[in-house]
Amino acid sequence: MKGAYTNPRFFLAMTFMLAMAAALVQAQGTRVGFYARTCPRAESIVRSTVQSHFRSNPNIAPGLLRMHFHDCFVQGCDASILIDGPNTEKTAPPNRLLRGYEVIDDAKTQLEATCPGVVSCADILTLAARDSVFLTRGINWAVPTGRRDGRVSLASDTTILPGFRESIDSQKQKFAAFGLNTQDLVALVGGHTIGTSACQLFSYRLYNFTNGGPDPTINPAFVPQLQALCPQNGDGSRLIDLDTGSGNRFDTSFFANLRNVRGILESDQKLWTDPSTRTFVQRFLGERGSRPLNFNVEFARSMVKMSNIGVKTGTNGEIRRICSAIN
Repeated sequence: MKGAYTNPRFFLAMTFMLAMAAALVQAQGTRVGFYARTCPRAESIVRSTVQSHFRSNPNIAPGLLRMHFHDCFVQGCDASILIDGPNTEKTAPPNRLLRGYEVIDDAKTQLEATCPGVVSCADILTLAARDSVFLTRGINWAVPTGRRDGRVSLASDTTILPGFRESIDSQKQKFAAFGLNTQDLVALVGGHTIGTSACQLFSYRLYNFTNGGPDPTINPAFVPQLQALCPQNGDGSRLIDLDTGSGNRFDTSFFANLRNVRGILESDQKLWTDPSTRTFVQRFLGERGSRPLNFNVEFARSMVKMSNIGVKTGTNGEIRRICSAIN
């Protein structure tokens, strides 16, 4: 990690991200450095907590990133994903395999001991998602804070989350509903570079997909490897890297796999087969003939946009004492 702080490109990207973040969130009520006076160690406490858990279990990084995404798309970025209960968001099928709740709880406990009633669970989750990217060798960006926690969490609201078989048109419509464009879609799905999937979410592509064979859109040379990882009658909950060969590093390998028809999820591979999204995959890869885009910088830009979906500020919402329950 030390090398990142001495890299001139890192400082250039950070300067850009700071300016962009300040301009983007001015109207939403969040701002960079929101806790500078009320809890100056807030961000460092969250980062050290994520680092501690990451050292013992690197899989919490993609878990926290995915949790933040699933939180923001339902009721806005208000930590509603963290609430316990018989019919809350975390009980819904898309969220049952989420992991990393203990990291947020740990950070909240430390923050309540240092600055009681000050730092929201929504901000902890947002910061933890950023730190997860940084710890997997991705970019470090300035996170606007000042969110408050929501009081509503319903499993029935999770139907808005994009599915693993979703068409590109449907994905674009769901993202557009929150002010996120096609480039944001490709960039944010690119977060799967450190993601995993349970076999049960894609094994249908490997067996009896068409005429008793695998999905023809999968590279034929890749099929035996996937079948070995996910046997037909094997453990459906087994987790497989979505970015084969580079699952622990935040990079553009995920997009290269899509280009080579080695996408794991059907919805991911469609980013390459659909012309409207393929152009952004090519630009993130810097392919000849395309106008290159820096994936890390654009991912951070899209994350800032996403993290301000439906943000609750001021008297709208609360600061939970514990993240798993409404006050």
